[in-house]
Amino acid sequence: MPEVELLAITPNAEELIERAGRTCYLSHDRSQPGSEKKFISMLIRLGHLSVLEHAHATFRIKGGSRAFTHQIVRHRLASYSQQSQRYVSDASFDYVVPETIKANADAHGKYVEMMEQIKKTYGELQELGIPNEDARFLLPNAVVSEIVMSANLREWRHIFSVRCEAPAQWEIRMICIKMLELLQEAVPTVFSDFVIDKDKMVATRKAT
Repeated sequence: MPEVELLAITPNAEELIERAGRTCYLSHDRSQPGSEKKFISMLIRLGHLSVLEHAHATFRIKGGSRAFTHQIVRHRLASYSQQSQRYVSDASFDYVVPETIKANADAHGKYVEMMEQIKKTYGELQELGIPNEDARFLLPNAVVSEIVMSANLREWRHIFSVRCEAPAQWEIRMICIKMLELLQEAVPTVFSDFVIDKDKMVATRKAT
């Protein structure tokens, strides 16, 4: 199972969002303890989401496949640092097995056999003096990777809106729901309109 860790988030993020947002309306005199919740809810209801860009969150994700990372890095308004297959040897790589393959004994056997063959051949290439940067051409999308990802809270809302719903691929949906859960704890008002169905492992936005 992938591990998701919230490494950092803008301190007092919701209070910062309110202070920035009230600049637009010159309504600083209306700030009081707890007023950020009502204010942010209003911003979300009105679609005034640019204010959320003042706060950022950073995650470390371990155990996701390269198929997952190939998808997540398409979100171009985020910043990434990923485990290198050029400098890090994958001679004993771990790999993700989809549930559909696990559930089919014949398919699972063929899958594991192929992964072990790739692992063996990768090691043989290394022994023949092939550098990691070239031996990696053999590696499949199933190989696990580690990635750190940073984005502003508006971008996180966009990512969750497209990656947590049912049509999204199962692995990226599962990982994004874990990140959404952590942000609902850290900045609950910003993500209060996302509803997670843990049985189906999907999240949808409720009407505001």
